[in-house]
Order: sequence, then C-alpha cells, then structure tokens
Amino acid sequence: MIMSDAPRTERPPRPERVNVASVVMVNTGHGKGKSTAAFGVAMRSLARKWNVAVVQFIKSGKWRTGEEAILRELGADWWTLGDGFSWESKDIDESQARAVEAWRHTRNLLANGEHQFVLLDEITYPMNWGWIDTDEVVDAIRGRVETVNVMCTGRDAPAALVDLADTVTEMRKVSHAYDRGIFARRGIDY
Repeated sequence: MIMSDAPRTERPPRPERVNVASVVMVNTGHGKGKSTAAFGVAMRSLARKWNVAVVQFIKSGKWRTGEEAILRELGADWWTLGDGFSWESKDIDESQARAVEAWRHTRNLLANGEHQFVLLDEITYPMNWGWIDTDEVVDAIRGRVETVNVMCTGRDAPAALVDLADTVTEMRKVSHAYDRGIFARRGIDY
C-alpha cells in the first residue's frame, strides 16, 4: 500500500456530478466483509425510511444471524432461501433448485419496484456454478424499476455483473481467523 507523506491540500479531480434514480453495487473478493458491508448499506436505507429486501442465495434459514435479527426488527423484508454451504449439501440438486427459486423471487422484486434497496447476498455463487444464468441476472438488474438500488455480494463476481455495476468493491484477504482454526464468533461473524 502506498502512503502519502503529507495530507492532501488540494481537492482531487472529479467528474461532473449527476443525479441518478438508483445505483448497482457489487461487493466481491476473497476477503471477509462483503455481506457485512452490504448489511450496513441496508441499515442506511432503512434509516432513510426505504423499503429494504434481502434475498440470501446460500445461507440457510436454520442459521440465526445478528444481521437478520436486527434488520428484520428495523423492518427489512428477508428471504433466506439457500440451504447452507455447498460442501455440506445432502442433495446438490435441491440446493440448485433453491437458488433457482431465490432467483425467481428476486426477478419479481426487481420488477415490482416496492423496495428501494434490494440486497442479493451471495448471488455470485449460483451464477458461477451455472445454476442461474448470468446474462439473465444482468438483464433483470438492468431492466429493474428505475428507483430500485441493488447490492450483489459474493466471491468472483462475473465480469458482466462487474461491468454493469456503478460501484464495485473487492475485499482482499490478508489473513483470516478461520485459517488459524478459530471458530466463527457470534456477534463478530454472525
């Protein structure tokens, strides 16, 4: 990382600003924090009295996470439609069917415009596995109701999704407690 020796004293150059009705954001990469950062944006949206929808493509409804508890309490609509980690799946065809159903539900959310913020948590995995068509996802996001902001999370975001997005953040793993054998911590990891 390059660090400056002194604080900036002049405003950095920037393009002329424009107002848009909504934006598309992607949090990707192999580092921790993709979903966590997206849930922070969901909280901001709720604080602005927006309708917020969260669709989880991988996480199981059996898991009890802090972000789900607080965002539901704050008024977010929440659908946990996955069945957990792929390597723990008892029936990978059922896992795929759940992802397809999550996508069917998501297409409706994007088209009906009821929510001003829609978080598609871990959508990149079923896209990369060929369970849901990347071009269809990109087309549906592009064709969404104009006022629907979209956040997509997951590793290895497909190029077409990255190209569509207004903001893309890549989380880079430097180290992770899991690699040292440390269990996920309630209140930190979930």
